[in-house]
Amino acid sequence: MTKTADDITKRTSIGAQRNPASEEAILTAAAEILSEGGLSAFSIEAVARRAKAGKPTIYRWWPSKAALLLDIYHRQKGETFYPDTGSTRADLVAFLETLLGFWKTSGGEVFRSIIAEAQSDPAALEALRDYAVTRCRASGLILERGVARGEIGEALDIPLVMELFSSFCWQRLLTGRLDPSQDQITHLVDAVLTGFAAKDRAAQ
Repeated sequence: MTKTADDITKRTSIGAQRNPASEEAILTAAAEILSEGGLSAFSIEAVARRAKAGKPTIYRWWPSKAALLLDIYHRQKGETFYPDTGSTRADLVAFLETLLGFWKTSGGEVFRSIIAEAQSDPAALEALRDYAVTRCRASGLILERGVARGEIGEALDIPLVMELFSSFCWQRLLTGRLDPSQDQITHLVDAVLTGFAAKDRAAQ
């Protein structure tokens, strides 16, 4: 059987294992579509056409549109660093300012769409849940350093507390309020680090 031009140029996968060239083509195509047409133009069908890849391949590697968007989001965000200033307070302020700043300038629209997809698509919800758990554990490095320096008690549930900080950012993202003042951010960090209770109550 004679192969068409599309047959020749179409990239192939090797089962569940990702072919690096095909993965790169799909992610590049997806990012281009988002850049050119926004989320309204984004679909698995459009990505498959642009990447010259089969839809089954895309769905094998990314079981939902949100999963693919999460990988694009990672690309936009780049490698995440948690600079060590020597102070847990300063590290947490920097973490919140950096995340909110990234969402304000580029990644916020994509991440909002991922959250929206998760409200009606179980596969998207699973992808978002896995991502959230992973990121809270990773950012927990900030508090782990604080424990090592003796600034924070060892009994702290670190992923849970980092989820509290992340939840503040998520709520700001979903309500379009990505510009809290530095005073508001430091107030939040100080409130969590020092506790809410009055000193005489805490002593009881």
